[in-house]
Amino acid sequence: MIDTEDEDRTRTRSEEPADDIYAENGSVRADFLALVGAAIADRDILFLRQHVARLHESELGDLLEAIQPEQRLALVRLLGADFDLTALTEVDEAIRLEIVEQMPNEQIAAAIGELDSDDAVYILEDLDKDDREEILAQLPFTERVRLRRALDYPEQSAGRRMQTEFVAVPPFWTVGQTIDYMREEDELPESFTQIFVIDPTFKLLGIVDLDRILRTKRQIRIESIMRETNYPIPAEMDQEEAAQIFEQYDLLSAAVVDDNGRLVGVLTIDDVVDVIQEEAEEDFMRLGGVGDEELSDSLAETSRSRVPWLAVNLVTAFLAASVIGIFDATIEKIVALAVLMPIVAGMGGNAGSQTMTVTVRALATRSIDIHNAARIIRREAGVGLLNGVLFGLLIGVVAGLWFQDANIGGIIAAAMLINMIAAALAGIMIPLVLDRIGADPAVSSAVFVTAVTDVIGFFAFLGLATWWFAAV
Repeated sequence: MIDTEDEDRTRTRSEEPADDIYAENGSVRADFLALVGAAIADRDILFLRQHVARLHESELGDLLEAIQPEQRLALVRLLGADFDLTALTEVDEAIRLEIVEQMPNEQIAAAIGELDSDDAVYILEDLDKDDREEILAQLPFTERVRLRRALDYPEQSAGRRMQTEFVAVPPFWTVGQTIDYMREEDELPESFTQIFVIDPTFKLLGIVDLDRILRTKRQIRIESIMRETNYPIPAEMDQEEAAQIFEQYDLLSAAVVDDNGRLVGVLTIDDVVDVIQEEAEEDFMRLGGVGDEELSDSLAETSRSRVPWLAVNLVTAFLAASVIGIFDATIEKIVALAVLMPIVAGMGGNAGSQTMTVTVRALATRSIDIHNAARIIRREAGVGLLNGVLFGLLIGVVAGLWFQDANIGGIIAAAMLINMIAAALAGIMIPLVLDRIGADPAVSSAVFVTAVTDVIGFFAFLGLATWWFAAV
């Protein structure tokens, strides 16, 4: 027998509006999270179906990331078949694995059958091989073959991102036949903007935009209105390169072809937007030396991902400290040097980071190459010289007045100039060299640029001070 208070509470929750689950700052509303949490605790399936199951996949993904881990699994179990598996493409990998590992393979297979192929591959690729094969075995033959073919392509390739549902017709069909086919065929993509033209071997011949179809008389043959596609994307191409093609040519969709030029899928702008966002986040994280870390990672996983470059940074810190040790006698005599030397190294580090960030981004977008590298290096060196003169004069005047010593002001001004130029050159040369030898400049540049600016900054400042005061 259900308690009356439970009935009233369930009725109250079910009447709560949930048209907008977001607060002004873009996070999921705290009151909505509280309602969902209470509904999960009370096993209020009616509320969850009315206000959670109806959410857009991206909204449901944000909700899954916002609630507690134990609530996620309970929510998925309570929703059952009403849970939209597409939402798992919107969450961190750790959360996605946590959920699918707790779901029966039969439930995953049933949900996979309702997804677009690109979303299905996105979920299947993270599963263990045995689980993946068990799920695929439960799918219809045609769909199973399509998914397996996509999974055979390398990770982060266009073949993994493509959608295998597309509309393709032979060149000898008329516009009328094509329209009738699209009206009568049940297994077409939910949305599409182009029709692909293929020969009997599925080799891509051209494309026809839907608006061209609608503006053409029924008796006209497709081959007379099709246009060649100048931007077919090889299935083996890296997804970041494919995204750059979309950006360069303002594409909404593009054909994906195999090594023989046969049509195997289509890449759409919604997937490319996800790729651009993922690559940007990845580059940003790597610049900080944290790799593929996600907020949902465990303490041990987070620590392990940060240790390698912290260890490298420790080695370079000892290198900078050894430079200071060379001039310990000078520092003991002139205490002002100990006060001022972090300024030189810090300013150089910031200047180097600015140049490095611009360079890494230019390498990622292919804006810098062998033809313009020399010009950009000269520009950055000029920027370093200009900023070095500006901030050198500024800090020189301040230090001279602070310690009532013009010698100190002149020394730090000269050291600042030297280090700012060195920082600019290191910020551009180190990423270029790392990229040339095949290393990822986004991951490893920061540590080396910081090491260069620290070592040169300390050496220039303390070395000039030692030489100058010994001479006078």
